[in-house]
This record gives sequence, C-alpha cells and structure tokens, in this order.
Amino acid sequence: MNQNLAFADYAVFIIYFIVVSVYGYTVYRKRKQDEQDAKAYFLAEGNLTWWAIGASLIASNISAEQFIGMSGEGFFLGIAVAAYEWLAAIALIIVAVWFIPVYLKNKIYTMPQFLKTRYNESTALIMAVFWLFLYVFVNLTSILYLGAVAINGLAGGQYLHVIMVGLAVFALFISLGGMKVVAYTDVIQVAVLIIGGLVTSYIALTTVGQYFGVGENAIAGFKVLMREAPEHFKMIIPKPTAASSQEDINKYLTFPGLLSYAAGIWIINLNYWGCNQYITQRALGADLQTARTGILFAGMLKLLMPLIVMLPGIAAYVLYTNGHLPQLVGGKDGAYSAVLTFLPTGLKGLSVAALTAAIVASLAGKVNSISTIYTLDIHKKYIQKEAGEKQQVNIGRLAVFAAMLLAVLFTWNDVLGIGGVGGFTYIQKYTGFISPGVFAMFFLGMFWKRTTGAAAIVGVILGFLLSVLFNEYAPALFGNDTLLYTAYPNGKGGFEIPFHICMGLSFFFTMLVMILMSFAGPKVNPKAFETEPGMFKVKPQTTVLIVITLLIIVALYVKFW
Repeated sequence: MNQNLAFADYAVFIIYFIVVSVYGYTVYRKRKQDEQDAKAYFLAEGNLTWWAIGASLIASNISAEQFIGMSGEGFFLGIAVAAYEWLAAIALIIVAVWFIPVYLKNKIYTMPQFLKTRYNESTALIMAVFWLFLYVFVNLTSILYLGAVAINGLAGGQYLHVIMVGLAVFALFISLGGMKVVAYTDVIQVAVLIIGGLVTSYIALTTVGQYFGVGENAIAGFKVLMREAPEHFKMIIPKPTAASSQEDINKYLTFPGLLSYAAGIWIINLNYWGCNQYITQRALGADLQTARTGILFAGMLKLLMPLIVMLPGIAAYVLYTNGHLPQLVGGKDGAYSAVLTFLPTGLKGLSVAALTAAIVASLAGKVNSISTIYTLDIHKKYIQKEAGEKQQVNIGRLAVFAAMLLAVLFTWNDVLGIGGVGGFTYIQKYTGFISPGVFAMFFLGMFWKRTTGAAAIVGVILGFLLSVLFNEYAPALFGNDTLLYTAYPNGKGGFEIPFHICMGLSFFFTMLVMILMSFAGPKVNPKAFETEPGMFKVKPQTTVLIVITLLIIVALYVKFW
C-alpha cells in the first residue's frame, strides 16, 4: 500500500490541469468581447446553457469541506449526513420555482442589489460589506486551507505552501476570465469530480469486500457495510436518554433527529441555495426556463453526492473499527485521505484531480462572486461612479487578485485557526450565526409586500444576536430543559443546544419581530416587488424533472429511515 503519489498519478493530474487550462483559455478567447461588457463578464448574461448552470452550481458547492468534512461526518454519523445533500435537491426545486422568477422579473444581478431594490441602500451596503468579509475570511480561507492540507497529505506531507499557492494560482487563472470561463470550465471540473469520486467509492467498497472475505465486489462490500455498521444506515438519529454515551449525545448535537427537519436544515439549504451570491449568480444571467432547468439539473446531481463524499467515510469507519485502516490519522477528518491510499497508481492521481477540481472550482466561483459584489455594489456606487464597462471588468479582476492574495496570507500559517476546529465546522459556525436573519429578510422581502426596510435591518441584527444567545449562553441563563429546547452535555464540561435547533429558534423569533414591526408600516410597502399571474407556473418538462427528483428522494428515505 503506497500512501504517496507515483509518476503515473502526477501524469494523470498534469493532463487534467492542461485540459482545464486549455479549455478555459479557448472559452476566454471566444468571448474576449466580454471585457467591454461588465454584466457579460460578471454574469455571462445570456451565454450559459442549462447544463453549464447546473454543473457550475455543483462544482462551486462541492469542495474540500465536502470531500473531507462530509466524508468525516459519514465516518462519525453515517448516512444521516446525506440529508444535507438530498434535502438540498428539494431546496433547489423551491428556488427554481419560486425564488428565481422573483430575481429575474426584477432584474436582480446581485444580492445587495436585491436588498437595495426591496428595502433601502443602508441594508444593501451593510450586507455587501458583511458578505465580502464572510466570503474572504471564512469561505475562501477555509476552502484553500483544507484543500491544501488534504492534497499535501497525499503528496507526502512536505509541500503544504507550494500546493496552497498552486491551488490559488490555478483558481486565479480561471476566475480572471469571468463567469463564462468559470462556468464552462466547471463542466469539466464536475465531470472529473464525479468520475474520480465514484472511482474512490468503488475502490473503497471493493476493499471492504476483500478484507471481509466476500471478494472484490462493490455490491458485496456495500452489504458488508450495512451488516457491520447498521447504525450508520439510519437517517434519523435517536434522541439521547440517561443511558446514552457521550458519543451518542455528540451525534445528536450534530444532527438532532427529526427536529433537524423541523428547523435548521431547511434554513441552511434555502439560505445557501436561494440567497447566496456565490450560488445564485450562475442563474441570474439566464432566461427563466434555462435557469430553472439548470437549477433542477443541479438538484438531480446532488442526489449523487452522498455516494461520492459520504460513502467512503462509512467504509473508512468499518475498516478502521476492524483494524484494517491503521493509516487513518487526524480522527474523522482523515477518513477520506486514508481511503485514497487503497487506490492503485494512476487512479489515485484521478482522485486527487477530482479533489483538486472541487477545490479550484469553489475558489474560482467564490472570488468571482467577491469581485461582482465589490465592483457592482461598492466600487461603482460609492468610489468610482463614472466607471465604464471596461473599467469595471478591470476593477473586478483586481478584486479577484486581492481576495485570493488575502486568502493565501491568512491561511499560510493558519492565522484564523481553521485547522483547530476543522474546515467544515469553521464554515458552519460562522455562516450559521447569520443565516436565520438573512433568510428571514429575503423570504419576507420576496413574498410579503408589507415588510419594511427597518424590519429588515432589525431582522439581520436580531437573527445574529439570537444565534449567539442560543448557541453560547441560553443553557446557562435559562436552564438546560425548557419549553423551547433541551441542552445536552457536550463532553467539555458544558451544555449545548443542537445547532439546528438554535437556528430554528433564531429564525422563528426573528420572523415574529419582523412581522410585528412591519404591521406598523403601510399595508403595501412602496418598494415591494410586483408579481404577475402565472409567474410561478412551470412547464411540463420542468414538472417531470421535479417529480423524478421527489420520487428518488422518497425512495431513499423509505429505504434508510
């Protein structure tokens, strides 16, 4: 078993790098006129096909925190973590049918623009600055750090900073070409990601089969997993009792059974897929039907993701608990890298290419969104109001470079402490505090004409404060068992409320306050969006995609409930 990469692995990786680079440059040359059109550069307006939109959504979404973090949660929790992916498919249906028509009807190109159009300029500016800080110092840094650490471990453990710079430069090369280059290179990235990920899952299952004497057969290996770890194939984690171990309590704190479905997981998904510049930007430059089809295509691809990013973690758990995975280091977050050591020469390079594709696509998509928000919502409005189209493109490129440079500087020696808490936890912690308020502001702004700008500002601030209260202080202030929640021992000398429940409570009270405040205003806010009859009507082919997706999800839950 060779834990390092061989010549053939490097050859496969270099071929991947060349193909993506050449294709990206070809797309850039064909659309070089986009440099004279800011909207074409930032949004690829009118130029993206449905399959490019769908592939780009997935490529931007799946990154190191999924490959490493979700595989680690598969090791720890099992199939319950797949809910993030499968319910995301339902969230994408909701976004395609109800959110996107509102954005396109009102010619919304950025999320701060939505807030200015629907509420006021102050709300838009506050959130634009917040999103820039969040994207640079939370998302960009954690993706870069976690990705560099993972690939460095496979390359021998001596090239962390070289790999870090390499990932940043590769992503920079793609993102400087604008959204069209990002989106169309994402098609290749997703193909590599899916093929490489499926190869890893197949090898993991055949390895399990081999060690447990049922032959090198993936289906037989999967049956071994279900036999050896039946608790890892239950979607609903049971509520702890007085006899529960700390490990069982920790699982519930991470994913609190049915209460997750009544609270936080919907807020996470709908906020991420429907109110996030990084994601919605892919569809905002297309017509409604193309955008809808692309989003639903992404939803169908999401159904595959647990097979790619979670199943290797369950395989690692079974192998490790039976003494067949001594190379696992670093706890659950080392599960995916440990499984990769079983891959033969060449295929290991393909899997590293898949991991790199996920990282680079996410980095490129993130810095493109950073440059879009900075250029269109800050620089053009407050710094250089007379900037022409080409100037805006150049400013956007400078923003891309500056954001990536900051990410490298802050991850170089892990200044932010990402390694201490883990990339997946780091992202969830800092984005989760703001999600309830942001989603409440967007949801009411879209679908309730009475919502006021004052209520929106209060909602964002209150949502954050309530998230901090429930996550950090509520058990000490109000007790461990109340009508609203139950706090459980966290194994660190304190008590915690499950994170999903905290989000649900924060969202509920934020919505309540925003609604009460808005009743003090006019029945119809002058800045409310106009809707038209039939605006949310879907075509028959769209209905077919929705029904197929829902049937698959129902079948999965019936099987693994």
